[in-house]
Parts: sequence; structure tokens; C-alpha cells
Amino acid sequence: MTAKPSLKALNQQAIVITGATSGIGLATARRAARAGACVFLIARGESDLKALCEELQATGARVAYAVADVSDYDALAVAADKAQRLFGGFDTWVNNAGVSIFGPIRETTLEDQRRLFETNYWGVVNGSLLAAEHLRGRPGGGAIINVGSTLSDAPIPVQGVYSASKHAVKGFTNAFRMELLRERAPVSLTLIKPSAIDTPYNKHARNLTGQAVQNPQPVYATHVVADTILYCAEHPIREITVGGGGRLIASFYSALPGLAEPLLARFAPSLMRDRGSAYQPYDDGLYDPTEDGLDEEVHYPMIRQFSALAEVRKHPGIASGVVAVLAAVGVATLLLNQRTGPTRYETLRRRVDPRGWVDTDALRDRLDTVTRELRHRLDDVRHEAEDLGHKGASRAGQWFGKARQSSERSLRGSGRAARRYAHSAGDYARDHAREGGALLAIAFIAAVIAGAALETRREDSRIKRIAKF
Repeated sequence: MTAKPSLKALNQQAIVITGATSGIGLATARRAARAGACVFLIARGESDLKALCEELQATGARVAYAVADVSDYDALAVAADKAQRLFGGFDTWVNNAGVSIFGPIRETTLEDQRRLFETNYWGVVNGSLLAAEHLRGRPGGGAIINVGSTLSDAPIPVQGVYSASKHAVKGFTNAFRMELLRERAPVSLTLIKPSAIDTPYNKHARNLTGQAVQNPQPVYATHVVADTILYCAEHPIREITVGGGGRLIASFYSALPGLAEPLLARFAPSLMRDRGSAYQPYDDGLYDPTEDGLDEEVHYPMIRQFSALAEVRKHPGIASGVVAVLAAVGVATLLLNQRTGPTRYETLRRRVDPRGWVDTDALRDRLDTVTRELRHRLDDVRHEAEDLGHKGASRAGQWFGKARQSSERSLRGSGRAARRYAHSAGDYARDHAREGGALLAIAFIAAVIAGAALETRREDSRIKRIAKF
């Protein structure tokens, strides 16, 4: 069996779409039905599935649905069997179902992280295995289209768990594609990586930040991704990115991760915060389906209706041709100007030559004049400084002389005063010394007399015995 699938036109296909009642899945279902394809819808919410089925059937489309959670392999297998019974099989399987969590990884419970991977990663694995098993035996084969994200190339904070799941989807898709090529299975496996898209994705995500969140600009319309999905259903393409904004960030991250990571860590959370809306704790769709009606878009204030990057990837021949034509026109214009108008070409070259924009001689003369004026001015300043120095030295000498004379006079006057004080002190000391000596003598004599008087009062007084003799 040949390894190259033979993909049919949309109006001859039966297409299975998971996550078909919201956002990208809803836009893809409506456009596929409008193109004439038989559409089989898979989602968790039966009321929304029934409403969408009735809406599309009212337009004359062949539509059916099955209620299933993509994380449940058995339930998804039952849905695939139902599509085979009703439409005789399917030609394209679109793995679009997904959920998200806004918040730091360390604040996200392991239970919530496992649940997100059950839907985002295992849902893709379950759908891809079921579809490949069916398509490898179908004449002409078919296409499997996995909806990933540009966050598989450039993860961002606040959506760390979601980014990890999309990394896993990218790794699985690329590895499974190689296995299909090795087995020569007629199956085209495409990975679509949308950038920020105008969907109810933020409202259906579990929000742990406590703040309203939004997708940072640029934001693209859902039909841009839906048209890309349906194009890949007809044309085997390995991988395609929708939205130049996401591709630019991914390229920057790939080329300079050491610079990109600090910038994303600093600015990504603030860019994702919706300051124009009040935070509302919506019922997220992490565990249970959201029954909020069929919302394809949430209407951002500025939506891009076209992705040049996706169009170039979808039509590489046309893009290469346009580039080649533009290059040929440019080269032809240059050559024709050189051959038929060399004077005009030389004139143009002189005009764009920066050396001709300035009169260098006049500028040189002007610079010389300015230099001479500056030199003269510096000489004048130097002479003035020298004069000021001489005057300052003379005035300093005069001041020091006056200070020396004043200090000498002060010292002489102080010496005379000191001598006078010394003589006065000496005289005072001598006079008081004489007075003190006389006083001491008188005090001594009085003490002797008093002692003698006390001695005569004693019975055995020596003075009385001396007096008797």
C-alpha cells in the first residue's frame, strides 16, 4: 500500500470533530457543513450538541453527534463506531477538544493537572489511535489533524500546565507521524498551532489567579484556524502555525531562550491580565461540560481576520512565485536604469551617498575658526589666572606680615603683664608668709601655756615639785 494518502474534496468527506460545540471546533463544524461535508460532532454537553446538530441540519447538511469525553477511550471508540455506521466511515478526524488552567504550577493541585492532561494529551492520543486504525484500512486513507498551540514552542507563566500538555501533544504527533511513515500507512498527520484566538477559551478555563484574564494581542478570529483545518483535510501538511504573533515569540524563544525567559516571566502575566473586566468565577469546563450555549467567539476589541503566515504555508508555490516576481522586477529595474540611464543612476547614487550631504570644506573652515577662537580664549584665561595668582600672593604676604607684627605686640604686652602678676604674687606670698609665721608662734606659745596649766592640776605634777624647790 502506498504511503501517500489520497485526500478527497470537502464535499466528498465525512469529518469527525471533537470539542465541536465551542470556539475553533464550532467554527470548523459550521464551515465544514457549509462546504458540503458530512459532519460528526463529539463533545461532553448533550444539549449544545443537539442544538448545533439541529442548526446545521436546518441548512441541509448531514450532521450527527455523540456524547463522549475524549479522555475515555471506550466512550470515544463507541462514538467512532457510530460515525462509521451513519456515514460509512470517516475521512478526517480533528482532535480539537481541550481545557486549560490559569495559575502558577505550584498552586495547581496534582488532581487538576492530571485532569488537564487527560483531556489535552490523552484525548489526542485516544482520537489519533482510533482514527489511524480506521484510516489505514480505508481506500485512499485520510487525515488526522491535531490542534496544538504555539505554547508548545514558547511556554509562558500562568499557563504552565497547559503549555506542558501542548508540548506533549507536539511530541506525540511528530513521533506518531514517523511511525505511520515507517509503516507506509496512507494517513496524513498534521499539527496545527494556533496563536491567541478569539474563543471562549479563557471563560472555560479554571482560573486560579483571582483576576480576569485575556489573550494578549494580536488575536485572530476562529474562522482563520477553521479554514486552515479544512485546508489540511484536503492537503497533507506536516505542521502549520496560525498567527504571526505566536510564531514571532516562538522564534525569539528558540533563538535566545536566556533572554526570552526573563522577559516572559516579567511581562507575560501583566499582558494576560484583563484590566477592563471584573473578575467573575465562571463555571469552568475542567471536569464538567459548560452549558452556556454555542459561543464561537467572545469579540475582542481588535480581531485579525487573516493570517499571512498560514496562507504562505498553505500556498508555498504561490508565495514563492510572488517573491520571485518581486525580486525579478527589482533586478530588472536596476539593470534598466544602469543601461538606459547611467547618468540618472549616478545622480541617484550621489544623492543617497551621505558624503555628498555636507560641504566638508566649509565645515573644516568653520571648525578651524572655532578652534582658533577657543585657543585665544584659553590664552586669555591663562593670563588672567596668572595675574590673579600674583595678586593673591602679594595680598597673602601683606596679611601674614600684619599678623606677625600683631602677634609680636601681643606677646610683648602679655610678657609685661605676666611679670607684673609674678611680682605681685611674690610680694603677697612673702607678706602672708610673715603673717603666718607670727600666728604660728603665738599659737605655739598659747599651747605651751595651756599645757602647763593643765599639768599643775595633777596630783603628781612635775611643775608643782619644781616650784616647791
